[in-house]
Amino acid sequence: MNTYDPVASIYKSVGMEEPFYKLVEQFYAGIEKDELLRPLYPKDLAEPKRNLALFLIQRTGGPGTYSQERGHPRMRARHMPFPIGVKEKDAWMRNMTAALNAVPEFAAHKDVLVEFFENFATFLINKPD
Repeated sequence: MNTYDPVASIYKSVGMEEPFYKLVEQFYAGIEKDELLRPLYPKDLAEPKRNLALFLIQRTGGPGTYSQERGHPRMRARHMPFPIGVKEKDAWMRNMTAALNAVPEFAAHKDVLVEFFENFATFLINKPD
């Protein structure tokens, strides 16, 4: 049975990696100012930025560099060391939605991406609020 995954076709539609890096830069600009989320990230954001960009590129149908370099994404396991509750998820979503709004290449995919990010961020919750 084949099921259509609208997230997996976004890279082909966007056609290049640059908008993903712009999205990540916009997202982390918000994280830098977010009093709730900033303490969850390392001081140097270069590696998290690259990892997020590569993950998003791969998840949306682009090259599989993320898995080639880091193995299976195992996102829940990778995020377990960080306390993520509903407040953190909501703050993450605010920052990601603002980033999406700032990158016009994703306008046609915004609804699909917001739904994906909402489901994904909810999946990463690992503590009660």
